Amino acid sequence: MTHFQMTRRSLIGLLAAAALTGPAASALAEDRAITVHKDPNCGCCTGWVQHLRESGFDVRVEEASDLDAIRARLGVPTQLAACHTAEIGGYVVEGHVPAEAVRRLLLDRPNARGIAVPGMPVGSPGMEGGRPQPYAVVLFGPEGQRQFMRFVGKQAIT
Repeated sequence: MTHFQMTRRSLIGLLAAAALTGPAASALAEDRAITVHKDPNCGCCTGWVQHLRESGFDVRVEEASDLDAIRARLGVPTQLAACHTAEIGGYVVEGHVPAEAVRRLLLDRPNARGIAVPGMPVGSPGMEGGRPQPYAVVLFGPEGQRQFMRFVGKQAIT
């Protein structure tokens, strides 16, 4: 007869396994699924999609010729527009946002519509080449706009 003694480590493992089934597992998978709306002829958008895939996201690409209509439907402010728009976990991600910022958005779950990197900063994911420049990821939503994170290339800075 084998006697099993519940240790703190085995209890934590059991609770973790239980947490990753059912709704929790579904939410975790949803947070990795991202839909990217992009122009079919845009190479930098393809580079950003590749960055997301390499970072563990499950990317679905929807080719679109009228991105302005998609941005309007999703509530992206005109001054934050870039060259592609994505949807993940109830948020909008506009432009060349690093995967690290997307993960933080999903972890923090701020009261916001989404995050954006306006324009096409050199060195941002999909815009590699040349000397990377510092840029901000902007949080936008009902409370206005504010800096969410800063990066040089794909590296977060403080």
